[in-house]
Amino acid sequence: MNGAVDGDGGVAHGARLVAFTDAVMGADEAALVREREALRAVLSQGQFIDACAVIGSFNVVDRIADATGIPLDPGMVQMTAGVRAELGLNEFAAAANTPGARE
Repeated sequence: MNGAVDGDGGVAHGARLVAFTDAVMGADEAALVREREALRAVLSQGQFIDACAVIGSFNVVDRIADATGIPLDPGMVQMTAGVRAELGLNEFAAAANTPGARE
C-alpha cells in the first residue's frame, strides 16, 4: 500500500492513526494536540475528517452496544473478572443489561 510501512498494520499511516486514536480516547490534552498535528501533516483534510468520523462513530457504537446488553463471551467474563471487580464496573446500572457481567 502506498505509505504503509512496518508497524502500520498494512495501512498507510496506521501507527500514526493508532497514536491519534489513543490520544482522542485519553485525557492528555498535550498528547491530543501533538498527535492531531502529526496526523494532519500526513493526511489530506478529507482523510483527516474521515479518521475523526471513524473514531467518533466507533466510540458511539461501542457505548450503545455496552448499554443495550450485548452478552460477554465466556472467555471475556473470565478474563475481565478481576478488572471489573477492581474498578467496580459490575456496580454500574448498565452491567445489569450485560449477561455475564455480574459473574
